[in-house]
Amino acid sequence: MAGRYKFITLEERGKIAAWYLRGDRPSDIAERIGVHTATVYHELQRGHTGGLDINQRPAYDPTLAQQVFQRGLKKRGRRRKLSK
Repeated sequence: MAGRYKFITLEERGKIAAWYLRGDRPSDIAERIGVHTATVYHELQRGHTGGLDINQRPAYDPTLAQQVFQRGLKKRGRRRKLSK
């Protein structure tokens, strides 16, 4: 079965941040947004700030995640030239 791919928007990243900070499980967050659980885990890694939140879980910043995502889009398709 072929799946549909979609990008997580900044608005959805904000929802992820709020629900995650509230203590919701990534599987519950994924169900609400309509993506696979692994997508939420990848998103949490993308926006990881290096610290812990009030729940003693890795802190997530939606703005940082958006910046990392935008950088990835810019790099997409570019190949380094091999030096001889």
